[in-house]
Amino acid sequence: MTHHQPQSTPRQPLYTPEERRRRDESPWTLVQGILAPIQFIVFLVSLYLVIRYLVTGEGEGIATISVVIKTLVLYTIMITGSIWEKVVFGRYLFAPAFFWEDVFSMLVLALHTAYLVALITQMVDVQGQMLLALAAYATYVINAGQFLIKLRAARLDAARRDGVFAEATE
Repeated sequence: MTHHQPQSTPRQPLYTPEERRRRDESPWTLVQGILAPIQFIVFLVSLYLVIRYLVTGEGEGIATISVVIKTLVLYTIMITGSIWEKVVFGRYLFAPAFFWEDVFSMLVLALHTAYLVALITQMVDVQGQMLLALAAYATYVINAGQFLIKLRAARLDAARRDGVFAEATE
């Protein structure tokens, strides 16, 4: 018995040639490339500090400062990312190529902002604030994963375009 694999419809490349040119020429691409790993490092440090506080009760001040810094870095990458999206795709948010990443980014932003509101208003105790920070961080990890998947897709598109996979399609 032979198994036939259905022919899959080739997916559209992430970028048109013009969008790819704008992406490659934009200084905002480099800005995003620098900010993304910085944000991840800030996230890891803050995650450690928040968990340490929740487990031991120690380091409330430094954990709080770290979440505020993480949130400010997030705001920075969101603003610069919106500018990048405008340059590359012609709109600040929700370009078709990054629609679902942008939708989820709004949740990430909302939870980080809710943390700041909870901190400023003190309507939630420190334990609740730190749990809110963890919820924000969980959404950030999912969103970062979405963007890594898109980065991989863009690299695969480039490899296909440059003929690296030509032998697989012949």
